[in-house]
Amino acid sequence: MTSVASEPTVQRDSDGPAVPARRERVEFQTHPSRYRHWRLTFDGPTATLTMDVDEQGGLVPGYELKLNSYDLGVDIELYDAVQRLRFEHPEVRTVVVTGGKEKVFCAGANIRMLAASPHWWKVNFCKFTNETRNGIEDATANSGQTYIAALNGTASGGGYELALACEHIMLVDDRSSMVSLPELPLLGVLPGTGGLTRVTDKRHVRRDLADCFATRSEGVGGKKAVAWGLVDEAVPRTAWNERVAERAAEFAARSDRPAGARGIELTPLAKTRTGDHIGYRHVSAILDHDRGVAEITLLGPDGDAPADLAGVHAQGADFWTLALTRELDDLILDLRTNEIELGTWIVRTRGDASRVLAHDALLLEHSGDWLAREIVLYLKRTLKRLDVTSRSIIALIEPGSCFAGSLLEVALAADRSYQLAGVFEDVDPDADPAEITVTGMNLGTLPMGNGLSRLETRFHGDEEALAVVRGAEGEPLLAADAERLGLVTFAPDDIDWDQEVRFAIEERASFSPDALTGLEANCRFPGPETMETRIFGRLSAWQNWIFNRPNAAGPEGALRCFGTGRRATFDRKRV
Repeated sequence: MTSVASEPTVQRDSDGPAVPARRERVEFQTHPSRYRHWRLTFDGPTATLTMDVDEQGGLVPGYELKLNSYDLGVDIELYDAVQRLRFEHPEVRTVVVTGGKEKVFCAGANIRMLAASPHWWKVNFCKFTNETRNGIEDATANSGQTYIAALNGTASGGGYELALACEHIMLVDDRSSMVSLPELPLLGVLPGTGGLTRVTDKRHVRRDLADCFATRSEGVGGKKAVAWGLVDEAVPRTAWNERVAERAAEFAARSDRPAGARGIELTPLAKTRTGDHIGYRHVSAILDHDRGVAEITLLGPDGDAPADLAGVHAQGADFWTLALTRELDDLILDLRTNEIELGTWIVRTRGDASRVLAHDALLLEHSGDWLAREIVLYLKRTLKRLDVTSRSIIALIEPGSCFAGSLLEVALAADRSYQLAGVFEDVDPDADPAEITVTGMNLGTLPMGNGLSRLETRFHGDEEALAVVRGAEGEPLLAADAERLGLVTFAPDDIDWDQEVRFAIEERASFSPDALTGLEANCRFPGPETMETRIFGRLSAWQNWIFNRPNAAGPEGALRCFGTGRRATFDRKRV
């Protein structure tokens, strides 16, 4: 097996627009030494993340990234920087996000890239962008690492949406710098990476003002932007540097990040990649293109948990929970972006459940430690990424599995789960039957986007059933008990196992992928609405639909006509 190149790679079709080619793959691993679009600098407890996009550095040929506009390659670097700030720099308490160009912070997603990209690329791009911005908000809310947007010039579309992910927004007051969400008037689409939702739900801008703002292509600046709640302060250019430094120090003083702590290095993943296999140390996937299936296996720890917290710090990126989470995160992104026709993911685990539980217990016992906290938060974000992935997920719980605690969350995230009752008599009649174990990791430590644990979501509205499951905490459950408690979907025996699993996979492959995506997205998120579920709900439904309509993406649509001097031709029917 050969290693995949560590830089994002795509190619242009010979007779069409710039799109990712099937034989080239996007890789999500990078490093600050290879950044083309971001600069990361440090000054004590303050880090500055400067967006200075290389115009010729597009991920795909065919467009220039002018005016600090961005594409997936720019976002991959941003995601890497956010992760490294959390793990490698515990001393950082405030992150200032600013622009490296004169009088422009960011012009948003590159329009020519969007216009030339196929529908699936646009939607995956928006989803990844949104997840990174959610990660910025998570760092502010849970890690004591507050993000400040220092808009040194105009922030349009996705540029303003990036600012909205920050806790505090500062806009230079120079009579020309504006914030805007011009997607509706200029492109015939919506601010699809959380723009409108964050304006109304997070910043509490009045709905009528939000309506005016989103239809005003030139945007709003200065005192009016402050009065409408679109930014927190407008600062004269003469006082800009001093005021940004003051705000950074102010937010840093509120943080509980440890002084003098040493970070851990996020070392490169040991990844191998071929056309039909992806492998890491703890995670692997067999890619079956004929069946449209990815068979994923997650391995439990290959050794005992460290004796104490010092051991977690000493192991760093090799600590099992962090190592597996990084690999699973990368695998999800790889499959979502590069294997769009593998519509069903089969998930198995293999290993010693007691070792999984020991690693979990160590993290839960030391939840006040900055590194233990970051590992759990990263696991939470990665499981959320799994939740919003438009693939059918089926968990198979077999002898030798270790679906316990943190790994049980993967089965609870699945659309269906099958636990074998008994053993495979023809394979290993002396094996121990498969078990699952509910622990504190499943009882609120790793919430979904709706703010509930996966168990609370599973038993939404049935407090009695949830209480019974809570009462079984720490008890290894065989298939009959797990099925009785509602923790697995089916518990077939050895005789029926192969047929039931095969039918489920073949049935899934026969359905419309579009209908399945809608079905799964609806079933996965019962319960309360949150800003996060609203963002992804709109992205999965309205933005997905609008992106595919002729008014936006057709030959005479707004995306195609932008910058050509031609007016878009709209079908005026409201549907």
